[in-house]
Amino acid sequence: MTRILIVEDEDMIASFVEKGLRAAGYTVVRGATGREGYELAKNNAVDLAVLDLRLPDADGLDLLSRLRGEGFRAPVVILTARNTSADTVAGLESGADDYMAKPFSIDELLARIRLRLRGTAGEEPATLAAGNLTLDLHARRIAVGDAEHELSSREFALAETFLRHPGQVLSRQQLLELVWGYTFDPGSNLVDVYVRYLRAKIGAQAISTVRGVGYRLEV
Repeated sequence: MTRILIVEDEDMIASFVEKGLRAAGYTVVRGATGREGYELAKNNAVDLAVLDLRLPDADGLDLLSRLRGEGFRAPVVILTARNTSADTVAGLESGADDYMAKPFSIDELLARIRLRLRGTAGEEPATLAAGNLTLDLHARRIAVGDAEHELSSREFALAETFLRHPGQVLSRQQLLELVWGYTFDPGSNLVDVYVRYLRAKIGAQAISTVRGVGYRLEV
């Protein structure tokens, strides 16, 4: 599951970016301060970071330099109102991989993110497999034996989560956090509904219900 960190103190912008990323199938974690961003980057398996430069308690470039100095290697896309060439050079020299001036379109940001993630794709397999299931991470299709099925973005995220943890019992709360980014139970049957959708495509026997706990991908 591709996890993206957003460090942005303007809630409207952060929510806008988060909504676009989740719609594209990414898992998102958010911080509004330099301190929160630092802790999230150090304590989460982050695949890419979207970083604002003007934070209430830190300069984004200082935060980026600190993270790079401590071994943070994920691509970083900077978002900022600063748009001079000097600012761009400073950002890139501090360890940024890309630079976007506000205002920006979510489509352009997603394109930049896909490009940067593609640069690290060699570290990840193109497919995940368990039993007779094969998930194509690029085409976002799942094969059951020789039969292929298209997946919606949420079905894909759910399938990827199961295939990264074959044979492991995943609680509803774990699935809510990994697939939807909820750190709380919204009080709905969201997980059960999407497990049902996925079972319809890969077979009811592929995912077993562990009563009172959650679900397990059988291998």
